[in-house]
Amino acid sequence: MVTDKLRLDGKVALVTGGSQGLGRAMAVALAEAGADVALCARSRERLCAVADEIRALGRGALVLPADLSDVDAAVGVVDDVVRRLGRLDVLVTSAATQLRKPALEVTLEEWDRLVAVNLRSVYFMCQRAAQHMIAREDVPAGASRGKIINIASLTSVGAWPDVSVYATTKGGILQMTRAFALEWARYHICVNAIGPGTFHTELTDALYSDPERAQRIVSRIPLGRAGLPEDLAGAVVYLASPASDYVTGQVLWVDGGFMLMGAGL
Repeated sequence: MVTDKLRLDGKVALVTGGSQGLGRAMAVALAEAGADVALCARSRERLCAVADEIRALGRGALVLPADLSDVDAAVGVVDDVVRRLGRLDVLVTSAATQLRKPALEVTLEEWDRLVAVNLRSVYFMCQRAAQHMIAREDVPAGASRGKIINIASLTSVGAWPDVSVYATTKGGILQMTRAFALEWARYHICVNAIGPGTFHTELTDALYSDPERAQRIVSRIPLGRAGLPEDLAGAVVYLASPASDYVTGQVLWVDGGFMLMGAGL
């Protein structure tokens, strides 16, 4: 049955930024679909709370606190998952940090911090995950070796005031996803992205703390509301599952129809 192709039983997933917001929701969704889930973020306490949710579903959970601005630590997280759980089938790179500041005032230190977390760590974690997936000897010829799911943004394709550095990193995520998908298709590794619309999370709280600005944003969403983290559940399970084995290099927009109103933000 087609629903069987959406199951992730026996799979191992790693979700960065899995301690809260969109990352937490996607990690729980993967566990609900049958995967054991490794969680990475800075806060051990928050990670442990999400791990408890996953274990309550009858799935395994591994907590791996790390500062992903340190690329060696980021790559080490991928190695730890393979070493401790024996394999890595799905990587979801949800960790990100934000800066709201006019472009004329951005400092080099701020630029480096966002690029390190949002772009550099993603690149090299994807690279390391793909290396492990390619090296697997238990995958039949022609079968999928793994799924990599990056998190894009409306700012990957549009413009929004005061988030130039974040937008630069998310534009990079979009092109990185396409480049990896092309290069790694020969190994049967699918690389896609999810493009969330306007979601109310800790990362976007500055927007929603201004009622007037929040209303302007919501008024442009055809479905009439901001996204909830749980709205990403179907997208991440689909892209992680065998149901998407012939899908690569794509962005799945989960935006309530926002993109229908034009790319400019």
